[in-house]
Amino acid sequence: MSPTDQVLEETCGCVRIYTLNRTKQLNALSYDMISRLLELFHACDNDPSAKLIIMKGNGRAFCAGGDVAAVVRDISKGDWKLGANYFQKEFTLNYLMATYSKPQVSFLNGIVMGGGAGASIHGRFRIATENSVFAMPETALGLFPDVGASYYLSRLTGFFGEYVGLTGARLDGAEMLACGLATHFVPSKKLSLLEEALRKVDSADATIISSIINQFSQYPSLKANSVYNRLDIINKCFSRKTVEEMISVLESKAVEHKDEWITLTVQTLKKASPTSLKISLRSIREGRLEGVGECLVREYRMVCCVMKGEVSRDFFEGCRALLLDKDKNPKWQPSRLELVTDEMVDRHFSKADDKDWEDLKLPPRSNLPVHAIAKL
Repeated sequence: MSPTDQVLEETCGCVRIYTLNRTKQLNALSYDMISRLLELFHACDNDPSAKLIIMKGNGRAFCAGGDVAAVVRDISKGDWKLGANYFQKEFTLNYLMATYSKPQVSFLNGIVMGGGAGASIHGRFRIATENSVFAMPETALGLFPDVGASYYLSRLTGFFGEYVGLTGARLDGAEMLACGLATHFVPSKKLSLLEEALRKVDSADATIISSIINQFSQYPSLKANSVYNRLDIINKCFSRKTVEEMISVLESKAVEHKDEWITLTVQTLKKASPTSLKISLRSIREGRLEGVGECLVREYRMVCCVMKGEVSRDFFEGCRALLLDKDKNPKWQPSRLELVTDEMVDRHFSKADDKDWEDLKLPPRSNLPVHAIAKL
């Protein structure tokens, strides 16, 4: 499938519509798709006739994430830098979207996970529907919430970002709107009407675009058992300094309240890669004090450490267990949180010890709108 078939491009007046079209893979982002999107976004950025981008996905997913199985296959050829090249390109796309001069409207009508979040959450408008399912499931794979997630998760209410990032919890469209991951909620049956209205836009003014979306949007009620109704207990537990303390507080709450959600949360944390949990927590905490570019540069250092596999090979084991062999029984090394040392964590945040390696070089940005400048 050619890159132009994997990302469909349409021009309608001042509007550019980009559709992810790898439906059998739930629109998982291949290297070719990321390269194509970078090309399209750069071209649109430099085209004065283009004023608005609409991003959507064919099938039942917006985008289920990056094609990490392909990344693992590439690295297995003997060069970890093949994997690093994928993330270098993806993170550059994330930065371009986060600092874009023109509004991006993403229709998140279905699965939005991992790299799919990176290709949408950084944009100006994110439209959730009743079909939306958001998650950052990386700790179950031996990775960490990347694609700039340490920027946007750290800015959610209280410590909800730590909860979402460490547990990989799935959020529905109403929860996405409530916590700020989505800017609007539009019932899926109205998306075609919304797109029709947006196609007629002849302005890059975010206020005008927002007013059009508002004509179709609703404020859905959270379900009674929504995790967002548990913010108090999430803040009490996920505000702790270490993952070990978080689990300890959750376990004591489980004894007090006999709450199935607390028990399941503890089980989820204990199933995840201990190394992933520790580097993910530090990443989100550091992200609170950093701009989006700084977050992506740091995350690139982290992902290069993961790709090299010298500190931990949990990413390769997680991909084996969940994506390749699918036995769902990863053997993490180290196997327990207390065995993951501070020095092991620190190495993920250091420059790669390789003479040919370079830090992520982000493209220069100018004439940015106020909302983009605020992210720097």
